[in-house]
Amino acid sequence: MRWVWIDGFVEFESGKSATAVKNLSLAEDVFAEHFPGYPVMPAALILEGLAQTGGILVGEANEFREKVVLAKINHAKFYREAFAGERLIYATRIEDLREEGALIAGTVHAGSELIGEAQIFFAHLDQSRGKQLFGDHNFVFSGELKYLLGLARAAAKPADAASRA
Repeated sequence: MRWVWIDGFVEFESGKSATAVKNLSLAEDVFAEHFPGYPVMPAALILEGLAQTGGILVGEANEFREKVVLAKINHAKFYREAFAGERLIYATRIEDLREEGALIAGTVHAGSELIGEAQIFFAHLDQSRGKQLFGDHNFVFSGELKYLLGLARAAAKPADAASRA
């Protein structure tokens, strides 16, 4: 993956839902060209952030045993642009989880304002087929995205312990 379009998870419920954030800084490379003097986050990159949030949710639900690839965007709608200086909130939930893949529904907010929503289908590539196509390296769940998930799990542990007490 070339870029990570989430800064961290703020909520993560295994197998059910995940919420991540992205702080849009004017220092992001994308704003230099899109557009000079009017820094707008491209809708495709907003959608990518939503897909990364949902993809980690789906992968974690299967303990990362299989590669998860974005197979289809069933529906996507944007209500306005996202601008440098805003904080995007990506909220995803699993609607259907099966052996062959998973369907997630997601929304994107800038503050409390809904700016986009999508329904995304992720396909599972079993180890043999995924290995044939992409080799041993898990190109989806590597590096920074798994690190961000680890931070979300660590943050959830104290809350879990407090709710059991």
